[in-house]
Amino acid sequence: MTTQFPRRFEFARDTFVFANELVWEYRLDAVAGKMTFLPREPRPDYSHRCFVLARAARQFLYHARFDPSRTAADENICRRLVREIVSRSPRRPCDVENQIVIPGYANLREFSKPWGPLLKSECGGAWQSYVLRSHWRMILPISRAHQGRTFASITTALQKNISPIVHLVTFPSLTINHGMILFDAVKSEGKWEFSAYDPNDPEKPATLTFDPISQSFSLPPNRYWAGGALNVIEIYRNWLM
Repeated sequence: MTTQFPRRFEFARDTFVFANELVWEYRLDAVAGKMTFLPREPRPDYSHRCFVLARAARQFLYHARFDPSRTAADENICRRLVREIVSRSPRRPCDVENQIVIPGYANLREFSKPWGPLLKSECGGAWQSYVLRSHWRMILPISRAHQGRTFASITTALQKNISPIVHLVTFPSLTINHGMILFDAVKSEGKWEFSAYDPNDPEKPATLTFDPISQSFSLPPNRYWAGGALNVIEIYRNWLM
């Protein structure tokens, strides 16, 4: 049977209600246009998992179906269902009849409210954000032509209802090394604006911008980034990436 493309990722239903917590306390130096940072006190108990949450969110999109009409399961059953979902491919969706049904909840965001600790323990450790098969790509030069091809690839994916997972980098600088899910794109004043799920901020979508003239992506200032140009690598899309 031919694998069907999933529905488009929706922020209000396909995100986790909890955040990947920041290890540092960031402060924007408005004059220098740079971030300064200090260790957060107390230390966060759930951090370094941006790629873990982005991957897991798409695994739920690809492999889970929620049924609020059924009685919610107990902790043991929920744990087993979550483990099965996050053991499946984040690159390829399953057919609808093979999706795992989670009873008692309408969507992932609703499910993650009472089961946040369980999801945090089962979706993966921080090491899984560091040990990704795709991380090799950021150490190689990233040209403007590469970014133009990346733009074409992610817009084509969105047209097919595939919500790309992207790696945001400024390597060899580590001012940003982060993962997001893109789920919508609109053209505005000659530039393209992509709506994104940022695991660091589950309250609202982020906006990633692409400028066709400079062939470059940018992200506005937020709690951990001073704003400006960065490079984008599409990941979780094939056996190599």
